[in-house]
Amino acid sequence: MPTVSMTVNGKQVSGEVDARKLLVEFLRENLLLTGTHVGCDTSQCGACVVHVDGRSVKSCTMLAVMADGASVTTIEGMASGETMHPMQEAFREQHGLQCGFCTPGMVMSAVDLVAVNPDPSEAEIRHWLGGNICRCTGYHNIVEAVRDGAARMRALGKAAAE
Repeated sequence: MPTVSMTVNGKQVSGEVDARKLLVEFLRENLLLTGTHVGCDTSQCGACVVHVDGRSVKSCTMLAVMADGASVTTIEGMASGETMHPMQEAFREQHGLQCGFCTPGMVMSAVDLVAVNPDPSEAEIRHWLGGNICRCTGYHNIVEAVRDGAARMRALGKAAAE
């Protein structure tokens, strides 16, 4: 079995994996980081989005061996201690979640969007989140949360730092 090594949420990790093991499975099963969800098994829902080398990736479409040597950030790595990331805080305050199943993927995608475009329009937000499905909301509060989170990130200078 191959061994993979990567940095996950700022910590060096490694483990033996079957060559067919998906990154999402490695994160959830090997590292017990269960904030990254498996929602559809077909790469359509976005519940599994993580950052690999700073860009959002659907971790159900990537083999763990493909992340060997990479830097991976999951939703668990977004907060700074007890302080939520500005995008997480915006989702909480703007009621951008209901059941919360899709929220980690939405937050991870939104943070990547703001890194690419620090002041996205509503249309740009909706387009960017097109690969993330929420079965509970009408997306209005999610869009408002991303707009608020983008403003918070700009104010803190975090857009370039992610």
